[in-house]
Amino acid sequence: MIRTTRVAVVGGGPAGLTAAVALAAAGVETVLIAPPAPTDARTTALLASSVAALETLGVWDGCRAHAAPLRRLRLADDTGRLLRPPEVTFDAGEIGLDACGYNIANRHLLAALEARAAALPALRRRWEPAAAVTIGDTDAAVALASGEKVVAPLVIGADGRNSLCRRAAGIATDRRAGAQTALALSFAHSRPHRDTSTEFHTADGPFTTVPLPGGRSSLVWMLGPGMAKRVAAWDDAALSAEIERRMHSILGKTEVEPERGVFPVAMETAQRLAANRVALIGEAAHVMPPIGAQGLNLGLRDAAQIAELVLAARRAGEDVGAEGLLARYDALRRPDVTTRRLAVDWLNRSLLSDFLPVQAARGLGLFALQRIGPLRRLVMREGIAPSASKPALMRGEAVH
Repeated sequence: MIRTTRVAVVGGGPAGLTAAVALAAAGVETVLIAPPAPTDARTTALLASSVAALETLGVWDGCRAHAAPLRRLRLADDTGRLLRPPEVTFDAGEIGLDACGYNIANRHLLAALEARAAALPALRRRWEPAAAVTIGDTDAAVALASGEKVVAPLVIGADGRNSLCRRAAGIATDRRAGAQTALALSFAHSRPHRDTSTEFHTADGPFTTVPLPGGRSSLVWMLGPGMAKRVAAWDDAALSAEIERRMHSILGKTEVEPERGVFPVAMETAQRLAANRVALIGEAAHVMPPIGAQGLNLGLRDAAQIAELVLAARRAGEDVGAEGLLARYDALRRPDVTTRRLAVDWLNRSLLSDFLPVQAARGLGLFALQRIGPLRRLVMREGIAPSASKPALMRGEAVH
């Protein structure tokens, strides 16, 4: 069976679902191709611009009760090295916001996106993986495991770091394997988090706690690969005690929750973000360490941007998969992706390096952020809503 549609989205994570919802909410016939999402122990810190997009798409009402505000972001050095930079705190009130963003468990975010997707008549769902993608002159065909084929002028590849869509489009990547692994889990604690996320900078990488509703927080702990697996295998009592020690008991007594995830850390970026009837979003386009809440928020900006371009092409009666549109998408997204990748990479490398000048440069940068208010506020604004990328949805504006 061959089914034609205006846009096919391959991949059912938050980025793929957001792209599909944005298109279908504006009446664009869309097919979303993805099996049910696996269990995910991670949480996502959604920056204020991402929350604005989800509100505009009618998704945020399903997230609100499960999300905790991030009103303060605190950076604390815990490397134990000779040059120790000062602690820096970013307060949302400094830039006129109630919160820099909200932290939510991925399962709740996905459930809210799925519920919104199910309510859109223009969106059809195929609950199975894509088996192959074939590129033609005027369209691309996605073959499903069941034998069905979905044909569309544009395929949005949201199918992760091992993207089938990216390979079909002939897009290469620049990749560097990381020397770290991230351990992700959630835990209860006896002291209130006061809506504050704390990122401890250690010699192994960041150890970051992020508020969740109630007396709970999530943790992303970057370690060497072997050490991360060993720590993940500890019993609850031992792991809880070590987390409390690493946090210097700022949240009191801790008690870890059952689900734990171990994820390899790498840096990978597609050399082109779109080509040959395929636009890449999320981890199909860029993979980076879980630092500074950049990864998924980048993916949501990708989704907002490609949806905006497709809707503009539809209004003009143009081909939604034309090379000109894909080149425009690449040009609009490239500066945002590049600046985030460089910033995250530099911060991570500076923590791992024992080279004294590198440590001094990092310390000087954090000292400047602490002491120079205009610089700190500029960094906050750029972190939440980058000037290099301002899709309408991220400004809270609906597109049709």
